[in-house]
Amino acid sequence: MRSLFVSDLHLTETRPQANEAFFSFLEGAAREAEALYVLGDLFEYWIGDDDLADPFNAIVAGALKDLSGSGVQVFVMHGNRDFLLGRDFCRAAGATLLEDPAVATAGGEPALLMHGDTLCTDDVDYQAWRRTARSAEWQRGFLGKPLGERRREILALRDKSREVIQAKPAEIMDVNGAAVEEALRRHGVRRLVHGHTHRPGRHALRVDGRDCERWVLPDWYGPGGYLALAGGRARLTRFSR
Repeated sequence: MRSLFVSDLHLTETRPQANEAFFSFLEGAAREAEALYVLGDLFEYWIGDDDLADPFNAIVAGALKDLSGSGVQVFVMHGNRDFLLGRDFCRAAGATLLEDPAVATAGGEPALLMHGDTLCTDDVDYQAWRRTARSAEWQRGFLGKPLGERRREILALRDKSREVIQAKPAEIMDVNGAAVEEALRRHGVRRLVHGHTHRPGRHALRVDGRDCERWVLPDWYGPGGYLALAGGRARLTRFSR
C-alpha cells in the first residue's frame, strides 16, 4: 500500500528536462504505487479545459491516463498556477480532483493534503489575489475570453508575479506556524503533506501534546522528487541531476 506525492512540477513545453523527468517517473516509480497524488501546480499555467487540444497538454493528460489505466489511482489538486483544471481534464487524465484541503488514508494512516498556499497567511497580498482568482465571478469572466487572450493575460500575470516575489521578504512566502498547527488541529491528524513553498523536507512539531510532522514536497524547477508513504513510514526522494 504505497502512495506517492508530487507537486510544483510546473510542466510546460519550455522546460523539457522537467517534462522528461515526469514522464520517466510515470513509467517507473509511479507504476509500483497504489496511488499518485499531484498536490497542485502540475502545469506552469492552465487557462481552461478547452485548451486540452493543445498537443503538450494532451500528452500530459494521456500519460496520466495511461498510469491510471495500469491500476494506479491518480488524484489531482489545484495549485496556485493551475486552479482552472476541471472535470474535462480529469476525465482525459483518468484522475480524481481533490478538494484543498483533503484528508486521505495513505501509507496506512490518515494524512492532511494541501497545496500549501493557504498556509502562507503572512503574504497578505497573495491571499487577497487568491480570493479574487478563486471567485466564480473572476473565473467566469476569464474563461469567457478567447484562448489566445487568456494565454497572453496569464503569461503577463506570471511575469508580474516573478517581479513581486523578488521584492518580497522570503519569510512571508513560507508557511505560518500557527496556520499549520490550526490545520492539523482542525482535521485531527498527525501528518501534513504539502508543496508550494519549494522548501522540501520534514518538520517535526507538537500540537496539543501530539507529535506531528509536516512534509514539504520538492519543486521540479530543479531535479524534482517525490514523497512515498508506506506502512506508516514516509520517505522523501530527490532526483539527482
